Amino acid sequence: MEKSKQELFRYTGNLQQLIYARPVRYQEGRSEGMNAYEVKCGDITFHAMADKCLDVSDLSYKGMNMTFLSKPGLIGRNAWDTAGGEAQRSIMCGLFFTCGFENICAPCNIDGRDYPMHGRMRTSPAEHCSADVIVREDGIKAVLSAEIREAELFGENMVLRRRVESELGTNSILVTDEIENQTFRPEPLILMYHCNMGYPFLDENCEIFLPTTEVRGREEFSEQHKDKWNIMEPPEDNAREYVFYHRLKADSDLNTLALMVNNKYSVGLLIEFNKKNLPWFVEWKSIVSGDYVVGLEPANVTPYNREYHLKNGNLHKLGPFEKETNTLRFTVLDGTEEIEKAKKRIQELK
Repeated sequence: MEKSKQELFRYTGNLQQLIYARPVRYQEGRSEGMNAYEVKCGDITFHAMADKCLDVSDLSYKGMNMTFLSKPGLIGRNAWDTAGGEAQRSIMCGLFFTCGFENICAPCNIDGRDYPMHGRMRTSPAEHCSADVIVREDGIKAVLSAEIREAELFGENMVLRRRVESELGTNSILVTDEIENQTFRPEPLILMYHCNMGYPFLDENCEIFLPTTEVRGREEFSEQHKDKWNIMEPPEDNAREYVFYHRLKADSDLNTLALMVNNKYSVGLLIEFNKKNLPWFVEWKSIVSGDYVVGLEPANVTPYNREYHLKNGNLHKLGPFEKETNTLRFTVLDGTEEIEKAKKRIQELK
């Protein structure tokens, strides 16, 4: 924070000139009735969807959008959200959406039970929601918190306690997730954070920087294009998407990071996370006209669906009342100096 708390009060009539966390409710189209929070914190503005797992649907920096919004746009809770392949009609993307907990990636049916594309958490509404701006001598921050539950009669009872916070002067969003299995049996925990960059931040001037030691394509088509995993081309009509799997290096505490930079604007987006519970990393790159996006996706399993992991005997589980905690930090970098520092951190890991 460049100025002290007392100095800020000298310059402002109300601190909401600089920072606020406001409940909002959408009133038209597919988003009608959806509850959310709008947060402004200095130069960044974002929305968190209270009715969609408190996922962050967008991020802007000094008025520039940095994230991808899919063709259907903002969508509230609908009956078809999790009906197999219909998921592609309800996935909004945004800064991130939460994939899991029973399934990620392709939908599948196992013993007559449906497991929808990217799971049900991303459509689950939050409870015990709160929004606050905390003013202290050493800093001012906006804080959102909520509890999201994925549960079924005689089935799973998985609880996500999520905290989303942004401190004035940092241009960052910190997401802290505590996941608990509240049943009396082990339950699968399949998890991926689907983080999505979009225009105008994302264009052909962008590069991706990762401490990667191995890159491979999901299928032969992606494998043939893996030499271009780190660059972005202009949109191409009727092109195909690419998916790359990376093995990332980390420091001694298993902390690692991913960076996207727009060289034209000298603006970057840095994503920091820990590999202890998120050892896998997926890159989704689409230069398709109208579907122009890059997804950078930490995950706790290889990016295949539940059926695949059952067959291979590597389905990650939480024991009864066991907990896991993940943190992700998204930081906007402005200018060559900040970007070069992040690049150096990546290079030191490599």
